[in-house]
Amino acid sequence: MKLQPKDKAHLLQAALGNLPCDLLVKNVQLVNVLTGEIYPANVFVDSGMIAHVEYRDLEADLDKAEKVLDGRGAYLIPGFIDAHEHIESSMMTPRNFAKAVIPCGTTTVITDPHEIANVWGVEGVRYMHDSSQGLPMRQLLDIPSCIPAVPGLENAGAAFFAPEIHELAKLERVIGLAEVMDFVGVAFGEQRMMDIIDAAESHGLYLQGHAPSQRGRMLSAYRCGGPNTCHETIDGEGALEKLRSGVFVDARDSSISKNVKDIWSGVKDIKFFDQLCFCTDDREADEILHSGHVNDVVRHAIACGMDPVAAIKSATYNAAREAHIDNLGAIAPGFAADFLLVEDLRELKPSHVFFEGELVAENGKLVASVPDQSFPLEQKNSVCVRELALEDFVLKADVPDGTVAINLLEYPDPVRSITVRSRAEVAVKDGKILLDGTDLRYVVVVNRHKGYDTIGLGVVRGFGLKKGALASTVSHDSHNLTIVYDTPENALLAARELIRCGGGMCAVEDGAVLYTLELPLAGLMSLKPAEELAVCCQAMKDAERRLGLTGLENPLLRIVTLALPVVPELKMTDLGMVDVLRKELVPLLA
Repeated sequence: MKLQPKDKAHLLQAALGNLPCDLLVKNVQLVNVLTGEIYPANVFVDSGMIAHVEYRDLEADLDKAEKVLDGRGAYLIPGFIDAHEHIESSMMTPRNFAKAVIPCGTTTVITDPHEIANVWGVEGVRYMHDSSQGLPMRQLLDIPSCIPAVPGLENAGAAFFAPEIHELAKLERVIGLAEVMDFVGVAFGEQRMMDIIDAAESHGLYLQGHAPSQRGRMLSAYRCGGPNTCHETIDGEGALEKLRSGVFVDARDSSISKNVKDIWSGVKDIKFFDQLCFCTDDREADEILHSGHVNDVVRHAIACGMDPVAAIKSATYNAAREAHIDNLGAIAPGFAADFLLVEDLRELKPSHVFFEGELVAENGKLVASVPDQSFPLEQKNSVCVRELALEDFVLKADVPDGTVAINLLEYPDPVRSITVRSRAEVAVKDGKILLDGTDLRYVVVVNRHKGYDTIGLGVVRGFGLKKGALASTVSHDSHNLTIVYDTPENALLAARELIRCGGGMCAVEDGAVLYTLELPLAGLMSLKPAEELAVCCQAMKDAERRLGLTGLENPLLRIVTLALPVVPELKMTDLGMVDVLRKELVPLLA
């Protein structure tokens, strides 16, 4: 893919100096991510592109520009690129998301709309594309590859096969196939994944990967299957193996997982970082407002010991190369004029943000116009659940009284999303499994998509809930209604509350609703701007901590990975417990 100037003929004349350019940014310290140098320069911009960079004679041609900005010796760096992002996970619409991240210096995101695709299918992807049209930033889309993530082991609101890939590849800003999560299906050459990959490659799309914990021959087979990126790397050893295998590693600092420190510790001694990128994956509104976006991830890498210029390159030029964009992510002639002025290469707080040569943010404030628009999908209800009863939340055994052995999910780590398979002996009374007085909690996944009436029941250990019920329609990736609870009564109340408001998150204690975070757009997003949404998210976190989730810095998204059957080892879906690697259902009774 190559970005095009607004007027190539004018750009060429401006580059030659025969016509005045649109903008001159003079007196800057240019951070050149192509050579690793920093040097004084003047940068000429025309037709949305870099026309010329002057570093030999800084007094030359200062009158050949319609507008001039004196950089006053600040550093000029390329605009940040998020290599992998789910805008839905910010819980904001694409337009509100843009308002929040542009002042942070993010000028391009590679977004995977598979959250909304699991709810609204092709219509959802089209919404994310159309609602981000004409923004003062670049929101590029990858086509969701795994809808649902693992067919036959969960039910979503849609199913994507090769025809859907062909259809969506025609959208203007589609550039890739989004994270191919069914790594088992790819490695073993299953026909569905082969057809989807073939469809994407026929349109010249790059293939984004997803290979958590994969090493050795499984990683080799996955890489041979086509995908060559991974944002699910969580440690240095895994990152090093993937870099050695030719995989782009998207080091992630999301609101769920902070992996940059561990990844850097394992790769810091290699010579080249050309395939190391950065991403936010899932980052909430309040974290964006208070900590930043991609600039915060880069800042963390630098604090861990990474050279600032190398870190900036990873978040700009490397990310553009990963996405096969020829002329993005550097400040050089013919590249897109996306750049930032920063006073400190370690703080990375932009004083000025430019997108396609236009000033879009200044001193942390958006100055470009992002008009509010409404779209029909924003008013549609996505929570389609029949009338529920207490019996739907009761786990039953095949003995009237006594004890039974059960299979369950266990979180071995209070932060990470990996769950392992475990067992326990539990009491049975009147044919019902009781968890009173234990560290176990019930978990249920209720399908919320039209045409289904499936409910999966199970047990989880180590989730963190001490009392009450926590419910969410944000539940990667099929986004069914997931509830962790102590009693059926609390679970039923939480379910009814989210059905009432069209989705979101809800905390219940002792038969009363503590708080509901309403997310009416696909049960995933709010229509509120970041500042208002952040207040609501904080109230939801407070309610979760009251229920016992105090061991997490950020408890909001703890529940969303419980039903993610592409992350090892055992997960819940609306069909029951799933062994991720074996791709089979696991019975509750052991």
